[in-house]
Amino acid sequence: MIIVADSGSTKTSWLLLSDAGEKLIETSTEGLNPAVFPRDVLLSRVLSNKELIDNSEKIKTLHFFGAGCGTPKPRVIIAEVLQSIFINAKVIIKEDTEVAIMATTDNDPAIVCILGTGSNCSYFDGEKIHQRIVSLGYIIMDDASGNYFGKQLLKAYYFNQMPKELAQKFSENYNLDADFIKENLYRKSNPNTYLASLGHFIIDQKSHPFCQKIIKEGLQLFIDNQILQFENARQVPINFVGSIAHFLSDEIKATLSVNGLTLGVIQRHPIKGFVEKHIILN
Repeated sequence: MIIVADSGSTKTSWLLLSDAGEKLIETSTEGLNPAVFPRDVLLSRVLSNKELIDNSEKIKTLHFFGAGCGTPKPRVIIAEVLQSIFINAKVIIKEDTEVAIMATTDNDPAIVCILGTGSNCSYFDGEKIHQRIVSLGYIIMDDASGNYFGKQLLKAYYFNQMPKELAQKFSENYNLDADFIKENLYRKSNPNTYLASLGHFIIDQKSHPFCQKIIKEGLQLFIDNQILQFENARQVPINFVGSIAHFLSDEIKATLSVNGLTLGVIQRHPIKGFVEKHIILN
């Protein structure tokens, strides 16, 4: 059997396949970002999934594409965790950027962006991946991501900048008590995921002019700070993966157009595109 996993900070999607590439099981766990979570948390999150554990000794190859796997130390951590569970598997660890590129391109040049809990952007020249920006995480970067939008909503609510009817809906859907917010931001282990959970509200209310303004500002920041770092950005398609990209596809297309950029494809779940292109076809 083969496993392909695509992991962010919030969620990990797992596909268990036969050796011929036939999908057998589709499941999920909480996110497995080794740059954010300690080893014991990573281990417990995988062990919590019965379908994975029941099949762990049958796995021959495990492809893991993850946020936080861009540098050697986190890659070693997650590799050791997975190898301790899938004891008979060859474990292959790559950055989440790679599955996004493999899922959305056919070895043609493109800029490939991830908009999920966090955000990043890479240029694929047809052979190699190029990155201009080293990610410093959710506090400083991650424009147009789920956690970015969560931050903007909290600030607007507490600075009394949010329209009253929207603020009422926001408070009805989320616990906006100051102590609860500070507990999640400064005491708990995954504030980026907490902020991204608040970001769902902007998706639900995206037709509201106030939310439209925040969305456009976030996308423009992402374009300015990430996409336009590449000199040939206007000569290649701009591809996107991730849940935020999926739900804001119309807004992305419009904002790219204003900037003279061309939208390529948007995939919510790049893991499926990877399997279709690189496992089933092979």
